[in-house]
Amino acid sequence: MKKTFLQFVLLLSILLLFLSVQILACTNFLISKGASKDGSTMITFSADAHVLYGELYFTAAADHLPGEMLDIYEWDTGKYLGQIKQVPHTCSVVGNMNEHQVSIGETTWGGRSELRDSSAIMDYGSLMYVTLQRAKTAREAIKIMGDLVEEYGYYSSGESFSVSDPNEVWIMEMIGKGPGKRGAVWVARKVPDGYICAHANQARIRQFPLKDPENCLYEKDVINLAREKGWFNGKDKKFSFADAYAPLDYGALRFCEARVWSMFRRAAPSLNLSTDYIKGVKGAKPLPLWIKPDKKLSARDVMELMRDHFEDSDLDMNNDIGAGPFQLPYRWRPLTWEVDSVEYFNERATSTQQTGFSFVAQARSWLPDPIGGIHWFSVDDTYSAVYVPMYCGIKEVPKSYAVGVGDFHHFTWESAFWVFNFVSNYCYLRYSDMIKDVQIVQRELEGKFMADQANVEELALKLYNESPQLAIDYLTEYSVNLGNSTVKRWKKLGEFLIYKYLDGNVKDELGNVKHPGYPKSWYRKIVDETGSHFKMIKLENEEKH
Repeated sequence: MKKTFLQFVLLLSILLLFLSVQILACTNFLISKGASKDGSTMITFSADAHVLYGELYFTAAADHLPGEMLDIYEWDTGKYLGQIKQVPHTCSVVGNMNEHQVSIGETTWGGRSELRDSSAIMDYGSLMYVTLQRAKTAREAIKIMGDLVEEYGYYSSGESFSVSDPNEVWIMEMIGKGPGKRGAVWVARKVPDGYICAHANQARIRQFPLKDPENCLYEKDVINLAREKGWFNGKDKKFSFADAYAPLDYGALRFCEARVWSMFRRAAPSLNLSTDYIKGVKGAKPLPLWIKPDKKLSARDVMELMRDHFEDSDLDMNNDIGAGPFQLPYRWRPLTWEVDSVEYFNERATSTQQTGFSFVAQARSWLPDPIGGIHWFSVDDTYSAVYVPMYCGIKEVPKSYAVGVGDFHHFTWESAFWVFNFVSNYCYLRYSDMIKDVQIVQRELEGKFMADQANVEELALKLYNESPQLAIDYLTEYSVNLGNSTVKRWKKLGEFLIYKYLDGNVKDELGNVKHPGYPKSWYRKIVDETGSHFKMIKLENEEKH
């Protein structure tokens, strides 16, 4: 019994370590009011981990007694970290957006490992979700996050956060002060109106204004700690947060900054941004923290930016030999590998097979909060997922997306995560053909959601003017029904794909079985690789007859 228990503890420890390492792989895009078509703000987040179960979190608003404490568990692992003081009232949160249209996303970059504080209580995940229960604006959220880590310490490694409300969008970067020093150093910058920003597992804030609290906030020791550690010795105005606390290596450029580059080059082709920086070319100019897009972006545009494999660039994952005969733009882990003691790598794009969930959080200042905030939510690979509108004021979430319906170790058709993974993983077998069928249904669903949006919100606003609760009830029913019906439609799509592509064949619209084989380019590669090994020859008796 004792041996079995020890084996269990060891296995659990390995699993938790694996989870904490694999979660470090997310992507965020930030869109200011002036950069969006309708004047909304938007942030995105893809939570990418090979062992993350995608589900839609929901926390109801609540009142709390004086002296009440809140237990904190590390988001990545479930490890108990300690308790913090609860506040008198907490607001409701749907996914990563609260009832006041405040939203928070993140990407982890690690940075200086010696700044980890294992005695601290607030990890990055708890910091996000506790703050969402307390903040009414993005600026207030930044203050709350700073206050929480100052009082309770910061448990995690280096982190970038996206923080938004209906009027402002901020990028905030944070890392601990190290064992024995409570708190964290951090800096937050407001994205200028009309501009867009991005981060993807690498710190991006370099120099920042020291006397502009309207647009930049920072922790008092952010420069002094770097001086103390010997990581900076210049004038304050020359200080770079990213260079001091997250020194670049090639992986940071190729796996992380490359995703930022790809978003920027798609949103602003006119900039003609070079790949020199992300390829580690000496002397190449770093990517800017933010850019102005060539055209203003809609929510649909932002969803499409989340769907990216470096298409139409020299990093395009659809075209090299790793894509196989059917242009699969995914590479199975590990991310780096060796041949003859030489290390090589696979590209890391925004769209990836290991996404647990992703969202586009859209906040609109001209509408009441329950109607103005939309948490466009999806599970699994962003390229083949569907973003379903979850209004921020709803009082429950669709059962198929809810916490507790299935888990990472048990498949069920009741779970959105498993239904979407069933479809995407089947597509990986014959990707270039099957993804076309997937995109037809994807665009059909998302197109209908957006076509119906004006009428849905017009009715919701009428109900809100009668009674806010009527609008909330209406939008709750709408979001729940939409989520559950989307999963049912996706299951039907999976059934159709199995029928159409059974046994490597393809059925036409009349149900006739066709045998298209491999693309001609793939047959050429086989011949180039194997020479005459598979060449058909004529026997002597064949020639006589």
